[in-house]
Amino acid sequence: MFSFLEFTFIDLLDILLVAFLLFNVYKLLKGTVAINIFIGIAIVFLIYKVTEALHMEMFSSLLGTLISGGAIALIIIFHPEMRKFLLMLGSTNLKSKRNFIKQLKFLKAEISIDVDVEALVMACEKFGVSRTGALIVIERNNSLEFLSEKGDAMNIEVNIPILESIFYKNSPLHDGAIIVKENNIIATRVVLPLSEKKLPSRFGLRHRAAIGVTEKTDAMCLVVSEETGEISFIIDGAFELFSTTNELQEKIRMYLS
Repeated sequence: MFSFLEFTFIDLLDILLVAFLLFNVYKLLKGTVAINIFIGIAIVFLIYKVTEALHMEMFSSLLGTLISGGAIALIIIFHPEMRKFLLMLGSTNLKSKRNFIKQLKFLKAEISIDVDVEALVMACEKFGVSRTGALIVIERNNSLEFLSEKGDAMNIEVNIPILESIFYKNSPLHDGAIIVKENNIIATRVVLPLSEKKLPSRFGLRHRAAIGVTEKTDAMCLVVSEETGEISFIIDGAFELFSTTNELQEKIRMYLS
């Protein structure tokens, strides 16, 4: 009756591959409403496999029917998350050893991404006062190479004078977004995918682009409105509220850690 406990190297490999997939799915859904649905599905599937191994035919067949019949519903429910996950895998440059290893960084302890948050926020404050539109994309775990290669390549450290020169209204670089990676501006004039969400009329293309890129990747964006001078912080396709610039800095640091 305990024949199902036989364990081989293939079983170990199977468990490791499933753990790899589940961990990345969990990281993708963490902090969203969909994580509760994912955990519920994982529990139902685990019970199904246990009952199947114990040859509880009636219960396992019932759970199996529910799981197989709900596959289409799950595709509909998790459509945005699945799209984001597949985009993350597809954008990995396997020719670059460094980028490939970065996708496997869960094998080591989490580290904070070094970005001069104070310089970014202070620059946005200045843009707000002068009514200068700006769109800053901050890379986290998902590689944004598939976006940066469409813009003008740069490799310069983040600081306020550089940000002001880029987003100066008469600068040839101010149109589009900039991408910040590990405290370096790696691209300017980047065209981002636009979100299809319905937004209030006070939000323009910069906000729609910021929502679009954060829907498809785990990046976060700072947007300065040219009309109102208001600073917006966007992550996971939604506006993150803050009351002071100090609170904004703390939120950015929290998401970078």
